[in-house]
Amino acid sequence: MSVAQRDTTPILALREVELRFVQPVDLAGRIANLLGAGLKTQVVHAVAGVDLEVKPGEVIGIVGESGCGKSTLGRIVSGILPPTAGQVHYRGKPVHDMTGQERRAYELGVQMIFQDPYASLNPRMRVREIIGEAPAAHGLIRSRDKEAYVAGLMRQVGLDPSFSQRYPHQFSGGQRQRIGIARALALKPSVIVCDEAVAALDVSIQAQVLNLFEKLRDDLDLTYLFISHNLSVVSHISDRVAIMYLGRVVELAPTDTVFTRANHPYTEALLKELPTLTPGRRTYQPIKGELPSPLDPPTGCAFHPRCPHAMPRCKAERPLLREIAPGQYSACHLNDLA
Repeated sequence: MSVAQRDTTPILALREVELRFVQPVDLAGRIANLLGAGLKTQVVHAVAGVDLEVKPGEVIGIVGESGCGKSTLGRIVSGILPPTAGQVHYRGKPVHDMTGQERRAYELGVQMIFQDPYASLNPRMRVREIIGEAPAAHGLIRSRDKEAYVAGLMRQVGLDPSFSQRYPHQFSGGQRQRIGIARALALKPSVIVCDEAVAALDVSIQAQVLNLFEKLRDDLDLTYLFISHNLSVVSHISDRVAIMYLGRVVELAPTDTVFTRANHPYTEALLKELPTLTPGRRTYQPIKGELPSPLDPPTGCAFHPRCPHAMPRCKAERPLLREIAPGQYSACHLNDLA
């Protein structure tokens, strides 16, 4: 079933979601301040006001450089980190207000697959327990049915059920990631947050895992939030792409639109760095400068120190994310000059 044929009510909605990590001045710092050191509380603006809606069955790609806040956003969506401000809505209801069965439905319904398929698995547990522990603990299956349940999940992700008594170190990287996928599927989620889920894998294995994600999406009617720094990977699996920069979404559009009619200068810069099969010489132009520190983000548009089109307004006023074409949203003052 295509996304257009599904219910258009968002299964996930983020409303002005923010997350700030605050590091107060410690005792040594307070003593140093008595001597005039001038140390202050440090605030990391990891996510700085994100609005996003995800429809059932949709795949949203979240793209940006390391440090842009995309993984932190994924942890907020999956309930690992509570937002400092704003709200996450699941099936139309704010997660913050959920209790009882509603809260349980959210916690089981949104699962996460992590980047490192070894660090995210308990090395002291056998695969049978890694996959089957949570559904048994939550009452989704009976203990005596665990072995058959785990075997079915392992087959579903392309693993031999006879390996269920092995430990994670006895598998390859691609196999370990399939174990992580099976663990997420074990709780029968509706939404899966994939945090760089193929970044640690060889290219050939990446393709196999991406194909598996697509098959599971069709078979189980899943919704994905697919986090990656790799635009090529995102183009293969996503329906829409959100480009993040320093904690904010600066462009959001259907995948084809992002790759053919990108609007934001940051998106354009990312696309220029992609390899191409077009014959002939090509001059690569990396984005100048470094990603600013989230401890001290720039005023106005956060991208203006690195933007070739920056003007005085960009330094003073933060552009809002607004619709510039049907389904395409961008946060750039240049759109006011068109």
